[in-house]
Amino acid sequence: MIYAKLALLASGWAENVRIEIEHGVIQALQPGAKPMPQDCRVDVLLPALSNLHSHSFQRAMAGMTETRHAGRDSFWTWRKLMYRFMDNLTPDQLEAIAALAFMEMQEAGFASVAEFHYVHHQAGGAPYDDISELSQRIFAAALDTGIGLTHLPVLYSYGGAGRQALNAGQLRFGNDVTRFQTLMQRVGAGLHALPDDMRLGIAPHSLRATSPDDLSALLGSHTEGPVHIHAAEQQKEVADITDWLGQRPVEWLLSTQPVGPDWCVIHATHMTEGETIGLARSGAVAGLCPVTEANLGDGIFNGPAYLKAGGTYGVGTDSNIAISGVQELRMLEYSQRLQNQARNLMVPAEGSVGQALYTGAARGGAQALGRDCGEIAVGRLADLVGIDGTDPTLCALAPSHLLDGLVFASHTSVITDLWSAGRHCVLQGRHRARDQIVARYRKAISHLLES
Repeated sequence: MIYAKLALLASGWAENVRIEIEHGVIQALQPGAKPMPQDCRVDVLLPALSNLHSHSFQRAMAGMTETRHAGRDSFWTWRKLMYRFMDNLTPDQLEAIAALAFMEMQEAGFASVAEFHYVHHQAGGAPYDDISELSQRIFAAALDTGIGLTHLPVLYSYGGAGRQALNAGQLRFGNDVTRFQTLMQRVGAGLHALPDDMRLGIAPHSLRATSPDDLSALLGSHTEGPVHIHAAEQQKEVADITDWLGQRPVEWLLSTQPVGPDWCVIHATHMTEGETIGLARSGAVAGLCPVTEANLGDGIFNGPAYLKAGGTYGVGTDSNIAISGVQELRMLEYSQRLQNQARNLMVPAEGSVGQALYTGAARGGAQALGRDCGEIAVGRLADLVGIDGTDPTLCALAPSHLLDGLVFASHTSVITDLWSAGRHCVLQGRHRARDQIVARYRKAISHLLES
């Protein structure tokens, strides 16, 4: 049982709430209750966020690409550095890095993650004896941390728009549709060893890394689970796809593919007004990663127009340069303010911007992961986060402003507890397995840097 002095339920704020959890699912809610000796007590309880986009291995690169060299730095120059870093990763190192990233996500308020997993093979492109070897390492990291996982193996067949050959840095990603289907079968078999809340989806990487025929074949064989795809992250990508297919990336997806509520379109940064409205009306989730998008110089998502059209969104940590749910939400709103030279924009009508951002991202993230969470209600997964409302950044605020304080003024140290499908993984601000996970990461990264 959990007892919260204050909890944000699906119906609104409630005081003195006891929550009963069984098999990872909320079984009962009792507002106005008295605490019992056996209860785990928290000050403020919220539905935890779902991290809808992560490349966990990139966590180990944080701080390595912030030095300027001759010429103009961009996403494309960063990508070359990423390829060089990734080419030395061993399975053990990838697992250790993923465990660290997943642990940090939980300590930062994410109860679950969609791992957009595109590193499948050995350096040079030769497959492992088990083609699902590196997916199994992601599974092991999820088990070590207890995070809820939606695993998204990536189809990456080409090196650029128009079926260009993979370049050397992309060989660890490469599969044609037939081999990818074999990979999915092996990954699906391994999923049975994980807790019941784990999910499996697919991720055609992008239109530049697949083709119309391959995408149709992949979707034709996919019967259930989320579909995630990068689209319109960079202006060069938009131009390359337009030159090849005769339409912009989001325009082409909306006009030729069954984009709907099971889809998550990652970034969707450079869209026309028509594309923005069309994506919103499709029911798909816009997968926004504002910290990474700022770090890579991608651009700014058109938030107000998307909200006006009724669009659903969530947030992800993508390159994991900094892992924080509140930082993602803060950057999302602040980028809109800078672009529009106005304030309080990411709210559909009037009211708390922090609460609109947080609850919108919680619901959208849950949808993107195919995960029955996103709010505190009977029958939903117990993905919950405890907050210290007595922290100086929050203690002066009424419930109606509490999420404004959380999003715009607080830091991850206000997080006291986190449950992933009822698994109590973070206590008093620390993950249960923090010491072991950090020690293993330090050992792995030292060996990686020596290679």
